[in-house]
Amino acid sequence: MQPSEITEVLNRPISQKLLARDLARLAYVAQDGTPRAIPIACTWNGSAVVMCTAKNAPKVAALRHNPAVALTIDTEVHPPQILLIRGRAELDVVEGIPDEYLEASGTYRMTPEQRVAWEADVRSLYDGMVRIAVVPTWAKLIDFETTLPSAVEELARQRDERRRR
Repeated sequence: MQPSEITEVLNRPISQKLLARDLARLAYVAQDGTPRAIPIACTWNGSAVVMCTAKNAPKVAALRHNPAVALTIDTEVHPPQILLIRGRAELDVVEGIPDEYLEASGTYRMTPEQRVAWEADVRSLYDGMVRIAVVPTWAKLIDFETTLPSAVEELARQRDERRRR
């Protein structure tokens, strides 16, 4: 997929709405060779989806071994809106708590007092984190109104051809 095509997908209003969400599903291959798909807090910085994790998280070693990942950011309503992203995970060990971690967690419902206590607890738990950045190398938006999964698009084309005959 060409960079301009990726940009076109990511700049669509629905994609922008999905990129503003704070939760993605990260798919990667674990060190034992089996697939994993996990929910993870995320934030979009305009060029990459950024996630943060503990330095000792098993996904860190797996991503160092095989950085190929897929992300899904979607809604829970019908029809669903789904943003699919593929890319390579770039890992940076960060001292302290990355701003992106606090930003991704900023939508949690807390009173100001709860937020202060939560952030203090986070800072006492982690002496650093791993920042995972994924720059999209492929993207697809599925909204079931203007775009469909590729297999369904193919079935619709075949149906339309049959009807034209």
